[in-house]
Amino acid sequence: MPRLTFVEFDGQTREVDARLGETVMRSARNAGVEGIIAECGGSMTCLTCHCYVTLPESGSLPEPSANEQEMLDCVLEARENSRLSCQVVVTLELDGARFDIPQWQG
Repeated sequence: MPRLTFVEFDGQTREVDARLGETVMRSARNAGVEGIIAECGGSMTCLTCHCYVTLPESGSLPEPSANEQEMLDCVLEARENSRLSCQVVVTLELDGARFDIPQWQG
């Protein structure tokens, strides 16, 4: 199981063993991570699962789809590493990845 690190808006760190094939959003919600609200349940309509992704040196992540990028263009304080966690699927390449949750989602 890949191990993901979530840094909540207050600085608290949570390490989560995530299941392959599920979304990062689902992994966070199942573990009770604060700030991954996911109001739309993963249908990419609310931006409440936004996070900043830092991959391990050997990690990789597919580029956001055109629809995800369009949504990310609406994010407050968007960064180059902004992603919607509902659109990121857990793979072995994410083992050791860090997901920082913006303060405005707290």
